[in-house]
Amino acid sequence: MTAASSLPILAIGLLLALGGCASMNGGETAATTPNAPVGAAPGAAPSVIGGNIWSVQMEERRQSLLQTGAGVGISVARTPDNQLKLSVPADASFDIGRSELKPALRPVLDEVSRNLDDAVRLTIVGHTDSSAGDAVNGPLSLDRAEAVREYLVHHGVRRGRLLVEGRGGRQPVASNATEAGRAANRRIEIFLSQPAS
Repeated sequence: MTAASSLPILAIGLLLALGGCASMNGGETAATTPNAPVGAAPGAAPSVIGGNIWSVQMEERRQSLLQTGAGVGISVARTPDNQLKLSVPADASFDIGRSELKPALRPVLDEVSRNLDDAVRLTIVGHTDSSAGDAVNGPLSLDRAEAVREYLVHHGVRRGRLLVEGRGGRQPVASNATEAGRAANRRIEIFLSQPAS
């Protein structure tokens, strides 16, 4: 076989190899990629990752919370283990050093509680910056998480479905050396999950 006659065979082999690489890179689907729209047709099998189900209803809830929280600075994401995570800046939802909900957060919490499937569990986690120390920040972060829980219970969510935690300043997402970093660390996180079993 001459070098010239082997070029078409080499080209076909290269195309097949590139096609295989493309399918390997595209192996993650919308159903398993965090934050990507599921795009599954109604009635399609839900995705199960980390013991949690990601269904069409969970994706619809993610989309509705994105719209509702757009003006408040809330981020809404799908976690790698199929939980829906809302990260709410505490400055938008509480006065500094206080645990009474501001009116701006109420529409988002109303959306969280609306038409909530009985199988969905909620975990509410309060976080603070590190400026006041653990003796103040631990109770404050828990009080804020409990304020969110009480609002949701008052709006029809069964108390037994809600877990609250206060983590104070122990899990910063930014540096506490700047005001912007401290503001980012003051937050409430709400996780919605639907266990597979």
